[in-house]
Amino acid sequence: MNMKYIGAHVSISGGVENAPVNAHEIGAKAFGLFVKNQRQWFSSPITKANIDGFKKNCEKYGYLPIQILPHDSYLINLGHPEKGGLQRSRNAFLDEMQRCEQLGLGRLNFHPGSSLGLISEEACLKIVAESINIALEKTKGVSAVIENTAGQGSNVGYKFEHLQFIIELVEDKSRVGVCLDTCHAFTSGYDIRTAEGYQNTFQHFEKLIGFKYLKGMHLNDSKKEHGSRVDRHDQLGDGHLGVEVFKRIMNDARFDNIPMILETPDESRWKEEISLLYGMIG
Repeated sequence: MNMKYIGAHVSISGGVENAPVNAHEIGAKAFGLFVKNQRQWFSSPITKANIDGFKKNCEKYGYLPIQILPHDSYLINLGHPEKGGLQRSRNAFLDEMQRCEQLGLGRLNFHPGSSLGLISEEACLKIVAESINIALEKTKGVSAVIENTAGQGSNVGYKFEHLQFIIELVEDKSRVGVCLDTCHAFTSGYDIRTAEGYQNTFQHFEKLIGFKYLKGMHLNDSKKEHGSRVDRHDQLGDGHLGVEVFKRIMNDARFDNIPMILETPDESRWKEEISLLYGMIG
């Protein structure tokens, strides 16, 4: 059955097992989460109690792995130009992939990385692909889901061509995917606001990457203008994107059966935003 799975990036305060509970409380049919503290390189291993509690709560509230989109730590840079920094990022990413594996989750979303202005974008993208290959080789069942970025600073991944380039270099294509962030797409230069811009953007996406690789979405409005290359999320309808684009997405079958996650800044409005989105269908 074709379904829209809408939710938000919920807190894991008190343990990862609380994420499904927090998602249920806001009427979410999907959720995003961190599988460890995202501001630290290292966290204590996930316990059997955490794992059992997480699985039990997912079952209780009806969340399947295809409705869940974990996000890795923002510290990780899989395209790091320096050996030490790269190794640290690769170790941390592998740890998160293994946590997803333990929790029975099928995807881990991440920002591809940054050249730090020290190497070319292409060189950086090659390192990202190599990082993905290493992580996939050492895990099973979890897909690496690359997020398009706003292209702020020296971040790569702000063009569909970048994502296409990484995917081409990934050995196991069955375990790589893409997460599209609406705010990032808009500020990186894709004008999805207008009917024509929307159509052109997603035709371009289909041609370069293909919807078969779409494993999730982040639904965010943007505080910054089109093409500004700045990553600042806004509540739906409050930013430069407006609500029309979200109506189009909600009624577009190409976005069925994937976790669609709000990362809007005011979490007290998530419940109302989820119901707003569901109300747009049909």
